[in-house]
Amino acid sequence: MNPTLFKTRSGSLPAADALNEAGGKAYALGPRLALAQYAATGCLNGTFYASAETQLDMVLKMASACDAEFVAKTAVFARQRGFMKDVPALLAAHLAQRDPGLLRLVFDRVIDDGKMLRNFVQIVRSGVTGRKSLGTAPKRLVQRWLTARTDDQLLRASIGQKPSLADVVKMVHPKPGSPQRQALYGWLCSRKVEAQLLPPLVQAFEAFKESRDAAALPDVPFQMLTALDLGSAHWAQIARTASWQTTRMNLNTFARHGVFADPDLTRLIAERLRDPEKVRKARVFPYQLLAAFVNVSAEVPGEVKEALQDAMETATQNVPSIAGKVWILPDVSGSMQSPVTGHRTGSTTAVRCLDVASLVTACFLRNNRGAEVLPFTDRLVPVELNPRDSVMTNAAKLAALPPGATDCSVPLAEMNRRKAHGDLVVIVSDNESWAGRQTGPATALMIEWAAFRKRNPGARLVCLDIQPNASTQAPERADVMNIGGFSDSVFEIIASFADGTLRADHWVGVIEETVL
Repeated sequence: MNPTLFKTRSGSLPAADALNEAGGKAYALGPRLALAQYAATGCLNGTFYASAETQLDMVLKMASACDAEFVAKTAVFARQRGFMKDVPALLAAHLAQRDPGLLRLVFDRVIDDGKMLRNFVQIVRSGVTGRKSLGTAPKRLVQRWLTARTDDQLLRASIGQKPSLADVVKMVHPKPGSPQRQALYGWLCSRKVEAQLLPPLVQAFEAFKESRDAAALPDVPFQMLTALDLGSAHWAQIARTASWQTTRMNLNTFARHGVFADPDLTRLIAERLRDPEKVRKARVFPYQLLAAFVNVSAEVPGEVKEALQDAMETATQNVPSIAGKVWILPDVSGSMQSPVTGHRTGSTTAVRCLDVASLVTACFLRNNRGAEVLPFTDRLVPVELNPRDSVMTNAAKLAALPPGATDCSVPLAEMNRRKAHGDLVVIVSDNESWAGRQTGPATALMIEWAAFRKRNPGARLVCLDIQPNASTQAPERADVMNIGGFSDSVFEIIASFADGTLRADHWVGVIEETVL
């Protein structure tokens, strides 16, 4: 017998059918999974490998390839559970052209604040989804949105430009239901109105602009106040009444204006930040807390920094405790140094893909004490982590590791070399593997996964992608799930996959279960 004819082959593994953005061998995601990936991670800004225009074209291409009902469900999922803004608004605009009836069903769940409303209107007017005017049905939805808001809600929605809320009002001409609402629309559009007809909060704001009395500081959006010339007493009052998100985003601003000179006010701010109910209500991304913690200035008191760590523990409560052995494999390669929400002139986030991967890893390690972590580039990158350390501490250690090229098969190859056992393997990456072995029909990752699973037949693999991509290193099947995003909802989906309670179509199945 010729042994070369009968040696074990990789032919049982699926052959790669695509190249990723880095030029490496990959598997193309189907339209539904690709749309879900872009919706959960895409911010329509340039990333390390893809321009904003490329992402826009891909989202529209995938949306057109999916049935309209799945597009609607994806928009709801990405907004309500992924907390995304740009792609859900784009999908709503796509539905405005394709299926206004479905848009009517999901409009209020996707377009749930003033920012989302302005995004939707701007996208429709741009013409990228096939029309340059709102049209009858979308116009009625915008009118309904405006009518359903209270005066105070409209005032808070008025922050922002291109278009402004005033531009939207001028476009759709909502019918005011009362003299007070008519006066508010006029005030938003910079028309002269009778002051006594304005809502009380607007009257209070106009009175404050005249008196600048700190004791009469109105409860209007933060940006409306900071546009004025304010003193230390004003800033102290702003800090005292600020929302949770406003507080998180302006700690350095408060420090510059002397807010933390008052010990009682410092304590109040710390208690606000660590309040579990406020953290949950704010729908904060764990990575946003990490960014706040890393970027606070030396003038921010330690008490406040510790409160951010407490808030992180609340924000990551959805991290599952997995039965069995868990391996977490974070990608720390060069492309992971890019901003997680992409490059945008003047407002690029300081948070990198690496920071998010490090945070996810630290969260899993915290709740799965027997877990092992193998950071990688095109080689293993050693690190010592203590599961008892805080999420912030371990995330910072991982984020400080040296970068390199990308080979997603490296950690699995090491696990196979050790003849390691495991039940769940989570790879956190941008999925742009290109270095290392590129021969044979399958990706190197799939070859190593096949070897690992032969030794661990019940093991499951999660490829958690934190960038918008249309390809993966491991195709969907019973033991492999691809998922995207960086909200804490990914943790509960991974937990369901690990215990075998997800549908056969995994993440797409979760989206399919969304009720319209």
